[in-house]
Amino acid sequence: MPSAQETAPDRTVDDGRPPSRLRQLAAASVGNAVEWYDWYAYSFLAAYFAEQIFPKSSGNSLVPLLSSFAVFAVGFFMRPVGGLVMGAVADRRGRRSALTLTILLMGGGSLLVALTPTYASAGVLAPVVLVIARLVQGLSVGGEFAASTTFLVESAGPGRRGLFSSFQYVSTSIGQLLASGIAALLAGQLSDRQMGQWGWRVAFLVGAVLSLLGLWIRRGAQETRSAERQAERPGLFEALRRHPRQSLLICGITVGGTIAYYTWTTYLPTYAQVNAGFDKGDSLTVGTLSLAFFAVLQPLGGLLSDRIGRKPLLLGFSLGFAVLAVPLLHLVSAAWISLLLVQCAGMVLLTGYTAIAAAVNAEVFPARVRAAGIGFPYSLTVAVFGGTAPYVGTWFQQAGNAGLFPWYVAVLCLVSFVVYLALSETARQPLEK
Repeated sequence: MPSAQETAPDRTVDDGRPPSRLRQLAAASVGNAVEWYDWYAYSFLAAYFAEQIFPKSSGNSLVPLLSSFAVFAVGFFMRPVGGLVMGAVADRRGRRSALTLTILLMGGGSLLVALTPTYASAGVLAPVVLVIARLVQGLSVGGEFAASTTFLVESAGPGRRGLFSSFQYVSTSIGQLLASGIAALLAGQLSDRQMGQWGWRVAFLVGAVLSLLGLWIRRGAQETRSAERQAERPGLFEALRRHPRQSLLICGITVGGTIAYYTWTTYLPTYAQVNAGFDKGDSLTVGTLSLAFFAVLQPLGGLLSDRIGRKPLLLGFSLGFAVLAVPLLHLVSAAWISLLLVQCAGMVLLTGYTAIAAAVNAEVFPARVRAAGIGFPYSLTVAVFGGTAPYVGTWFQQAGNAGLFPWYVAVLCLVSFVVYLALSETARQPLEK
């Protein structure tokens, strides 16, 4: 039986009108897709502008130092900071305010990348500008999950939190596909010389324009925090200080999911190239097809969790990877179909986590500190275990122990399996707002 809180009429916000669930869903999803378009565009286009910004031989020792700082500080440091700071903004000023700020930061960072001068024209200022732009984008993308997670789940109707949650990774996948598509289009229409001179800048200008579109959609969304919460101003570290168990729980929930996600969506093409001699171009094609397949699966996983609960999906995902990660990765060969089948099989298992991660995380914390409570431990776990997956896999291969990486993935998923066993079922419990 649903509780009285779940069956109560929809809460009205802002101007007294009930929020449009479709508009709320679009506000979170479109903005999130734009955020991840900007983030992934850098990865796809770095080969074209790297030597312009970080020349191989510049005669200045600061240049390689700044290059390393850009990779590590932005990728591993700013995302947890963004999760904490932007999460605190969402808890103190409202979810909509945080969503507006994150997309402004991402759009501004994208514009700054597009306008970054070359090393030949500006010297060491060029890599400094690029590092600043990526710091801004890292802050933004770290805060995006915390803000959009809380906003999506709090916007959902009774019995639909799993479905709304699934659009977190639908929009992330769309952003990644859009970035790769535009990068491929530019590379196909322009020569390598044109791409190196100015073509790469076009993609980042497109990102800045798309950010304005996302901003317009988000400004029309309605706040999901209840009126009783409006006056609350929780401290920056209140979630960690008052809810240490829940913070650790977020880390345990995330560790298996993030290593599996980054292995299957980011590192697997490289793994196939390095360990099985797979063709580089074919691996990118397989990656694109499997990512589109993955996006289609997400709403199905979310709907299923609303019917049968979160725990069955989480347990199926984690146990599936703990048992199958090693044999699946060993099945990868130079044959095109082998990588496609392995990647799609992993995507099916992975959906048990990704489709409902937003809902599960939001259901752990009370509304007062929900965004910051999710943002910091989630982003820190992603930085430590997810973002490093390609590096760990490459390190194992260079050390002559490539076969250990699948076991590394399996063990981390087994850790999450133990956490999920102890997790309470929250699918049918009312969500505090």
